[in-house]
Amino acid sequence: MGAAPAEHTLLTRAFTDPGEADLDAVGGKGFGLIEMTRNGLRVPPGFVISTAACHAYLAADELTAELVAEIRSRLRDVEKTTGKTFGGGPLPLLLSVRSGAPISMPGMMDTVLNLGVSRESAVALAEATGSPRFMADVVFRFHGMYAETVLDAFEVPDRDELGTILAGLDDAAAPAEVYDAVWSYCADKLAEDCDDEVPTDPDAQLIGAVEAVFRSWNTRRAVTYREVHGIPHDLGTAVVVQSMAFGNLDSHSGSGVVFSRNPVTGEPGMFGEYLSASQGEDVVAGTRTPDPVQTMTESVPEAFAELVETCATMERQRQDMLDIEFTVERGTLFMLQVRSAKRTARAAIRIATDMYTEGVVDATTALRSVSLDQVRNVQRPGFDPQELAAAKDAGRIIATGVGASPGQVVGALYFDSEAAQTAAKNGRSAILARPVTSPTDLHGMIAADGIVTATGGSTSHAAVVARALGTTCIVGCAQLQIDPVAGTMTVGERTWRTGDEVSLDGSTGEIIAGTIDLVDGAAGDGDGLAALLEIAAATADTEAEILGRAYTVDQVGELIERGARGLVSAVDDVLATDGSLDRIIAGLEGGQELSTAAADLEEAIATAFGPLFAAAGATEFDVRGLDFHDDDVAEMFAISTLFAVHPQVAMPLGSPELVAAQLKGLTRAAENTGATVCFVSPRTSGRAEASALRSLRDKLGLDIKVGCYVTNTQGVLEIPEIAEEVDQVWLELQRLQAATYGVPQRHLLTAEPLDSYVRDGLIDIDPRKQVGPYVEKIIDDALVRLSSPAQLSVRLAGTVSDDTVRLLRRKGIQRIAVGHDELRPTRLAMAR
Repeated sequence: MGAAPAEHTLLTRAFTDPGEADLDAVGGKGFGLIEMTRNGLRVPPGFVISTAACHAYLAADELTAELVAEIRSRLRDVEKTTGKTFGGGPLPLLLSVRSGAPISMPGMMDTVLNLGVSRESAVALAEATGSPRFMADVVFRFHGMYAETVLDAFEVPDRDELGTILAGLDDAAAPAEVYDAVWSYCADKLAEDCDDEVPTDPDAQLIGAVEAVFRSWNTRRAVTYREVHGIPHDLGTAVVVQSMAFGNLDSHSGSGVVFSRNPVTGEPGMFGEYLSASQGEDVVAGTRTPDPVQTMTESVPEAFAELVETCATMERQRQDMLDIEFTVERGTLFMLQVRSAKRTARAAIRIATDMYTEGVVDATTALRSVSLDQVRNVQRPGFDPQELAAAKDAGRIIATGVGASPGQVVGALYFDSEAAQTAAKNGRSAILARPVTSPTDLHGMIAADGIVTATGGSTSHAAVVARALGTTCIVGCAQLQIDPVAGTMTVGERTWRTGDEVSLDGSTGEIIAGTIDLVDGAAGDGDGLAALLEIAAATADTEAEILGRAYTVDQVGELIERGARGLVSAVDDVLATDGSLDRIIAGLEGGQELSTAAADLEEAIATAFGPLFAAAGATEFDVRGLDFHDDDVAEMFAISTLFAVHPQVAMPLGSPELVAAQLKGLTRAAENTGATVCFVSPRTSGRAEASALRSLRDKLGLDIKVGCYVTNTQGVLEIPEIAEEVDQVWLELQRLQAATYGVPQRHLLTAEPLDSYVRDGLIDIDPRKQVGPYVEKIIDDALVRLSSPAQLSVRLAGTVSDDTVRLLRRKGIQRIAVGHDELRPTRLAMAR
């Protein structure tokens, strides 16, 4: 092996170097190649330039002399291993230079293939393969990719222009003449676009490509992708330098991408695509539509059999569904990449349960392989079945492509990413339709509710990114003629324009003209979700309880079916739903006596809650009392007038008449239902309020539990004292966070403005997902003074996070209440 400089820590690593590989240093791609090499798989030789080198380059804006020397030393090792010469002959060594971050970012950073082309090496390549046309294809590809990736050229020759170049040459043209014709044509095209030139020196090409990959870490698309997926910006990317395997050599060569299971449905068995006589960029770019991978049995059956065996073996070793890139060169299989596969939410859930059933993974691994967002995703609305059937009968199917990412969505067509992003910002559901997507479309893809492409397969850029985003996507719609400049989509003689509405079914690949109503998708099994939650239930702490918020009879039934151990509700929300709250507030604002209003309130509560308690049956049901300061109530009604007429109702126990009415109304509603009801007073600050509530209940002689909601700092400090007075103490965590950070509570339930505030570093945590350090401290101070942490229950609003659930469980909290659609995600979070 070539001697590396001894005076500094090595910044490179060969695939064959001994010792454990550090994922953070060599990146995901490098880690996989090292792993496959050690497992004896056929991997083209190469080396990895570490993420530490990336950090150094981004800080200094140049590669150090030591790193350049180390790269050249590693390159000499590859030459010795392959018996090929970089930049020369008789067997030329050409390289691929690819990015490889520690966390996969498909298509977001740069790649250069076929690097090392000079006049000498090109002629040698033609002579070694016996195919000047193959050499011309390699030169043409390299020049265009280098110009676009390294030199930021905007216009490069289209693939069909190579045929024009070769058509102008004599069939017996010498390799040197072919090289000169292709190179000069590409160089002239580049000169029309910019002042730079693609270097003819292979060493300069290599250094330029490495620098370009490092720079691509900070491109707009890469930064946006990291922000969307919560990937740290300080990881940096490694660079993989590897000997080329040529899938474009002949009809017994090709390139493909396979998944060890179906990434859309999760169905077991190898799934993927193969493109004969092509390089990997042709498959993943989506510029050509590949064939199913099973077609390999017709041209390269031995390579296909080896691929099937390799996929199965590696999946068991990694205990995960895998995404594998490969090339076949003259019938021989070469492995180019292995990584954990991006998958749809439905696929993730099925794969987790199948792998657990098959004994590939244990329960903990299965549960951790599914994210809370994936559980939410399968609960998304879908098409009304009757309307969908009617649309099909009416011939409204525009076209059918490849369903690359499931979901059923409705929206307006937009043909460029900027327009889709603008529409989404204005609150309109956008469908981004493109001939093919590229990384420059990422902002539009993030904004869109659905994506359509005319070309590409299930492993194309659009498909992979859409699955990562959880966005409905259909690719490979060959019937579509999409013209972004004209803003049209045409099938035969029918044309759709910007703003026209369509419906997409990402499972079937159908594009449907017009809109179809969406209905709740949360009912039923949720594509294997019930089986996953059975695994969760078997591993979860049996003392832990998750309660769901319900305001209607239907919600009560759904929550119990989904595994809720109890229910919570609120007087104001239920009465607002049936319209009686408006009447009660109007009466109070009109000067109605509190005693009169109390009688109306009691009757309204008894009427509204009776059906809820009956549907719940023998279930615990905690009900928060009327809170005129609640954000929703304050926004729906002009409460300033109410407070002017009856200022006492602004305080939780300011009107004993209204509190008594609620206690009596709930008691009446619970009669003969079997439900165990607890009335919980809002915004409690201390023992005195808790004691007064208990005394009022006792004075009325009612058989109902009482409790207190705590939402402010003073209340948290007195939780132990409050707990001594009542049956139940609830902490409303988000309202406490909002008060602590001075953020309106409603903003904890929306993306903006907190997304921007967090991104700009103007707040130390995201209070929607994490618990602030001061909030955590005062909760801890209260918990240590309770006889048991189980005395405190916590109510969570909005989207539940793994971090918050983990923190609460670690502190001994047993009971958590969440929103209707958050019950299943929280069950998963609690189990792990």
